[in-house]
Amino acid sequence: MFNKILIANRGEIACRVIRTARKMGIATVAVYSEVDVDALHVEMADEALAIGPAPAAESYLVADRILDAIKRSGAEAVHPGYGFLSENAEFAEALAAAGVAFIGPPASAIRAMGDKITSKKLAQEAGVSTVPGHLEVIADADEAVRIATDIGYPVMLKASAGGGGKGMRIAYSDDEAREGFVSAANEARSSFADDRVFVEKFVEEPRHIEIQVLADGHGKCIYLGERECSIQRRHQKVIEEAPSPFLDAETRRQMGEQAVALAQAVDYCSAGTVEFIVDGARNFYFLEMNTRLQVEHPVTEMVVGLDLVEQMIRVAAGEELTVTQDDVRLDGWAMECRLYAEDPYRGFLPSTGRLVRCQPPTEGDRVRVDTGVVEGSEITLFYDPMIAKLVTWGRDRGEAIAAMREALDGYYLRGISHNLDFLGALMRHPRFVDGRLTTAFIDEEYPDGFAGAPRDGEVLDALLSAGVLIQRRVAERDASIGGQLPHYRPAHGDDWVVSIDRQDRAVTATPAEDGFDVELDGRLIAVRSYWRPGQRLFNGTVDGRHITIQADPAPDGYRLSHGGVRATVVVRTPRAAELAALMPDKPPPDTSKYLLCPMPGLVVSLEVAAGDEVKAGQALAVVEAMKMENILRAERDAVVMAVRAAPGDSLAVDEVILEFE
Repeated sequence: MFNKILIANRGEIACRVIRTARKMGIATVAVYSEVDVDALHVEMADEALAIGPAPAAESYLVADRILDAIKRSGAEAVHPGYGFLSENAEFAEALAAAGVAFIGPPASAIRAMGDKITSKKLAQEAGVSTVPGHLEVIADADEAVRIATDIGYPVMLKASAGGGGKGMRIAYSDDEAREGFVSAANEARSSFADDRVFVEKFVEEPRHIEIQVLADGHGKCIYLGERECSIQRRHQKVIEEAPSPFLDAETRRQMGEQAVALAQAVDYCSAGTVEFIVDGARNFYFLEMNTRLQVEHPVTEMVVGLDLVEQMIRVAAGEELTVTQDDVRLDGWAMECRLYAEDPYRGFLPSTGRLVRCQPPTEGDRVRVDTGVVEGSEITLFYDPMIAKLVTWGRDRGEAIAAMREALDGYYLRGISHNLDFLGALMRHPRFVDGRLTTAFIDEEYPDGFAGAPRDGEVLDALLSAGVLIQRRVAERDASIGGQLPHYRPAHGDDWVVSIDRQDRAVTATPAEDGFDVELDGRLIAVRSYWRPGQRLFNGTVDGRHITIQADPAPDGYRLSHGGVRATVVVRTPRAAELAALMPDKPPPDTSKYLLCPMPGLVVSLEVAAGDEVKAGQALAVVEAMKMENILRAERDAVVMAVRAAPGDSLAVDEVILEFE
């Protein structure tokens, strides 16, 4: 077994590998860029070495810098994590030449499966079902349109070297095919230094289901069940689960056997994933093979009971698998949510900044948090915006969802925008709960963007009653302090007016043991909690149902969030409410004459010039943020009066790009 390994990665996956290595008694070496000098993975490792500037292209993606760190540290093996150099065949070969073990598959397998065109041809030869398409490189946008027309819309334009949702576009028309080809090629060139693009048929009502395989260097290869990864946004996975609520035992067996056949066809060795698209009739088609550890591997670990990182290390050290296919059993259900630094209320725009507060839920048998950040960490524009992976387990799917709902409500983050509300809404969406999933789920259910979960009566009652208890506890504290003053008398009784997003409701709050009985519209709501002023989380019960609510001070009240619903709750005395109703509203500033940069990013191109007439929906500019291109479009017909930015400019949020007449 190895004595020391180097992790050629950063963030949560580097921390994940370090935890397993430590459990196995193996020393670890971290590498870091200038911006990651204080990162968690650097702190966790036994030693750490700097490898260059912040941009990944100048540090984590430079194989020579990693090789130099290996030489300096004396590491015997390298775990690449995912992303960066994890699927770089040249890097794997360079390690072999240096006598260093690569904790991953052979370079030949990486090369064969890393190219989507080549991999599909190999899959066909191995008897694996594949999607109809044109498996040759597209020369230009005109050829993309011609081939797409021949195949029949809708089609998927995909970067041959792509991954992680980058370099992928769906087209339903000639214009979308032309535009999609350009964007896919640009993203692929930026992310993978390879702008080759091909076209294949887009399967209607598709599910994204993948098979985890594990192989050693002694001819053994097994599959460890499947993961359902259909909840995606812009081809980036958001929620994953194991097993799939859609597959039956026979389809699972067929997919698993085909995945193993493909792995064996390329002499695969290590953990890997074969991804499939599955239609409504359970017909499945090979999509690609990821020759590395997947981001979503924890859900497989939780239902199979294996540590995949440990298995990868043992296989790389030459050991045989001790698990056979007959040993594989799926125990219970696991759910994973990806927590991203993005603002779902503003079109999921990336967010950067410092994690001023970071309080994950308590881990245990049913809750797991894989993260690479702590309170005080910085989320930069240089790397992937994922903050953490939150994973829960249950005896069945319902229990796993219930555990996830509670864990999401208890994950407290401040300082940046994040998608916790969106994830909470998904976990309560009736279609998700029923398991009626496709890769178009988010587009279909949120066509106009995300504005919060439905404000049903149960949620509003919970927020209202919690707000009353919070205000009463604050008032009790103030009364305790004021009671030390001569002639002080509390200026309130049991009658209150509660405003939720400016809608007033009269309530009576009667003290009860550990809480209050709130009378609302002739109903009594029993709210019980030990919450005290200053606490970030409200933990208690509402009518006997346990609930966790995030509570932050707001002007005159509190901002409360639960289950994807975010609301400002203000609790006033009747007289204070009467006076508040007389206060004038301040109108928001008019920004309709400007195109503002919606996120911190780099201006890739400007599609218009001063004096141009533009139509609603027309592309105006392309801004890259966190390696993803975002096309900014006109919201109305207008004339460009001035251009305030240029290609290559780095802009902050709401910085002006264009000004209209």
